[in-house]
Amino acid sequence: MHDHAPDTRPATLHARIRAEVEARILSGELKPGDRLPTETEMMARYSCSRMTVNKAMASLAATGLIIRNRRAGTSVARPKMHAGVLTIPDIRANIEARGARYGYQAVLDELRPPCCVHLGSEGHHLGQSRFVRSIHHADDSPVLIEDRHIFLDAVPGAAEADFRTEPPGPWLLGHVPWTEAEHRIAAIAADPLTARCLEISIGMPCLLVERRTWRGEETLTIAKQVFRGDAFDLTARFGPSS
Repeated sequence: MHDHAPDTRPATLHARIRAEVEARILSGELKPGDRLPTETEMMARYSCSRMTVNKAMASLAATGLIIRNRRAGTSVARPKMHAGVLTIPDIRANIEARGARYGYQAVLDELRPPCCVHLGSEGHHLGQSRFVRSIHHADDSPVLIEDRHIFLDAVPGAAEADFRTEPPGPWLLGHVPWTEAEHRIAAIAADPLTARCLEISIGMPCLLVERRTWRGEETLTIAKQVFRGDAFDLTARFGPSS
């Protein structure tokens, strides 16, 4: 587990512009409806070409954070309402709602390069990720092991987040807006790593939840969660979308 955050400043100027504007929006410094500087003002501030500014603004617009209007200029977008058949569960709240004491342990925290073997062929275009493996407890019993990739091109702020005491999932929900999520749920048998981490026998039934979230076309995070089949279930209540 690393003690010092690596230097993950954007390598290109348009990525730096995009990251700085995004940080001002996510911090609340720029609020929904606020006007952004004009392209000419941005060109002067960063000593760059119109093409560079346009590329940064186009990237922000694609994620839904800003709205570009030729006449009215560029402004911070107002949040949209989202509804889903399956919401992203709050593991801590779920455990505490059952009357148990929640516990969290980060067991691995490292940077992984593009085309990480754990991501297969899709890793080639996702860029560097921060990989966190964690175990979640109910009272003193491990009930969940989570492997999570957070892609730093899309979520640069995750490079400096402290996941030693705070799980990545709640941090992402609180800091990074997302537009789409995909779940895959399956029943699996515990492999040796899962069995060791969850203190169960190899081959014991477990619940696998794989989740991927996007902001526009960008992948923010990919998570693999394995729950003890004898100690946990997931419940979703839903109705017809409006």
